[in-house]
Amino acid sequence: MHHPIICFGQQPCGFFPKRFLVAKILTARRLQKEIGGEIVFFFHDSDHDPRETIAILREQHSNREVALNFQFENRIQKQFSPLYAKRVLPEWHEKTARQLPNYAPQTLVAHFKETRSSNVAEFCLEMYARMGLLEDVRVERSSAQQFRARAVPVSDYFVDQQYKGEIVRTRYRDGKFLLHKGGDRFLEIPGGEFGPEQISPTRDTRFRWMQSVIGCTHYVAGASEQQYINKADAPNVQFIKRDEISDFNKAYTGQE
Repeated sequence: MHHPIICFGQQPCGFFPKRFLVAKILTARRLQKEIGGEIVFFFHDSDHDPRETIAILREQHSNREVALNFQFENRIQKQFSPLYAKRVLPEWHEKTARQLPNYAPQTLVAHFKETRSSNVAEFCLEMYARMGLLEDVRVERSSAQQFRARAVPVSDYFVDQQYKGEIVRTRYRDGKFLLHKGGDRFLEIPGGEFGPEQISPTRDTRFRWMQSVIGCTHYVAGASEQQYINKADAPNVQFIKRDEISDFNKAYTGQE
């Protein structure tokens, strides 16, 4: 194989990454040692779900678990803005920095204090880099206009729109811009013309959209991805199951 491209994908998943993301990275590095090539991280920061960035940490003395997450300026931003458009509040940063010594080693606390990115996606990405997880890894962001412009059209997608002073991620369906309010409830909002630079894929169209730009030869997939990725979209890709890891949904602090 002339030039393997080993890819894995993930939304921003906490200012300390969830352990399953670390398992994907380690799996990709192990494979790279075997076959060579480069590693690409498809950073899906167009997602909007604030639950994705919950970090479950363990108190160092009592072993009590705590769930920490970003705070948001308003309800619209929290519920509907993509992660690259959710702003980091300085007061949240200061408050969380005071709490972290109870849950993380001093080196990570220092990294957290030094990270000053203004939005949630970039804050997470900067933290992962400071932790040494992204060394020699090429990062491709689903929010990048150049990435979006190069991607193939897909039949099912979201469109980023302005709404009440915020960028929101709307589901585009039958000519309507819809915000999902839970269950079967949607709020239709006004929207105008849009281009590829505003489009991001749904779960079912994401792999084909991503692959049209990255062109990976190997893809490291988690358990849920193995279930929903349509592998017929990429007949020449080898799908690799990520290595097992304990407490896969807890935050990684480098202590385990």
